[in-house]
Amino acid sequence: MRTKSTKKNKINVITLGCSKNVYDSEVLMGQLVANNMEVEHESEKDDSNIVVINTCGFIDNAKEESINTILEHAERKQAGEIDKLYVTGCLSERYKPDLEREITNVDQYFGTTDLPKLLKVLGADYKHELLGERLTTTPKHYAYLKIAEGCDRPCSFCAIPLMRGKHKSTPIEKLVIEAKNLAKNGVKELILIAQDLTFYGLDIYKKRRLADLLIELSKVEGIEWIRLHYAFPTGFPQDVLDVIRENDKVCNYIDIPLQHINDEILKSMKRGTSHQKTDDLLKAFREKVPNMAIRTTLIVGYPGETEERFQELRQWVQDTKFDRLGVFTYSHEENTSAHVLDDDISDEVKKARQEEIMDLQTHISWELNQEKIGKTFKVLFDRKEGDYFIGRTEFDSPDVDNEVLVKANDTYIRMGDFANVLIEKTDHFDLYGVVAVSYTHLRAHETVLD
Repeated sequence: MRTKSTKKNKINVITLGCSKNVYDSEVLMGQLVANNMEVEHESEKDDSNIVVINTCGFIDNAKEESINTILEHAERKQAGEIDKLYVTGCLSERYKPDLEREITNVDQYFGTTDLPKLLKVLGADYKHELLGERLTTTPKHYAYLKIAEGCDRPCSFCAIPLMRGKHKSTPIEKLVIEAKNLAKNGVKELILIAQDLTFYGLDIYKKRRLADLLIELSKVEGIEWIRLHYAFPTGFPQDVLDVIRENDKVCNYIDIPLQHINDEILKSMKRGTSHQKTDDLLKAFREKVPNMAIRTTLIVGYPGETEERFQELRQWVQDTKFDRLGVFTYSHEENTSAHVLDDDISDEVKKARQEEIMDLQTHISWELNQEKIGKTFKVLFDRKEGDYFIGRTEFDSPDVDNEVLVKANDTYIRMGDFANVLIEKTDHFDLYGVVAVSYTHLRAHETVLD
């Protein structure tokens, strides 16, 4: 067993789960750096003597990954490979007593609002004056901007309010300061995240102010794209659509998790909407912003999802033709209101339904991509991989959506640069093209050039 390190502490932060956790880890690391502490993110060098795991507790698979990661590092601590192990985030918030009882080789567990306490244990002071300054882990040219914490929605299947608390908007002026700091460090694309963008402002301004926030953020010099993630359908502020249509910096893109379409399922889910209201909302999206890419996520296998109700969902996906779509299988979460229902769909049927919807979406994506051949799109390049430079159009978010591939031997592109790319061929989820014009400071919202 290795003896306890006598050298200066080095902290490795490991992030599991969604972009909101990524943001929280970045804030933690920013605080540590401001305290002159050595910190790294998901280092593979195994040279840190302190590990902090930021966990996810959303659904079964995420919880399992978090627990396995904790166990792995608890064993490393037992073997003397690290000195201290701390766990924070959603899983720790939700199951702290159980974790303390079952995995005892963790020095301390922290919840989602315990950042000052975690910093104190790490020997750092919480610096209020940082105002969102953080150590970003994404490529230099894009960053997540969390505009609110928590959620006030009553969705029956969701444990997020148990882990993140009530909705709490961050004031516009603070978000603008954070955006300016990010822009100074080279960020060109802001990806706005929250559990519910739609609710933004209601708690502090007594009215929905997402549109106002978009306008103010678009004034920040250096920011060229602003992207919207996780808008709730019920109560969606229609003035946001006007901003998307009229403001060159706001991407023609929205991520709006709709979850299901059958009226009885939506009622049981406590979504506050219906099949008809959902169709009306999507119609408004496409009428007001005809060029908008709509991403959604669905849940299959929810209690009471009969074959007939599933087929209604399937036909709706076929008819609606979402630009981007993901599917989760229902996870029976304790302490949610749906937990009292009979989890009456087998795992096999859930998985089969997930695969059926995704197979359908694959064909839809193929058809939509074929329409892009011969057109030119503005592309932001994220990385080089093998023989290709890889980027995204304004219609695509990192990690989850389509990508644009340009052969590296045909041209040279710096990461974080924009270029106009002529699409020559496509497959189900990728576009292949050649650079028509390369630039870094042109207007951000030239969508399709026919």
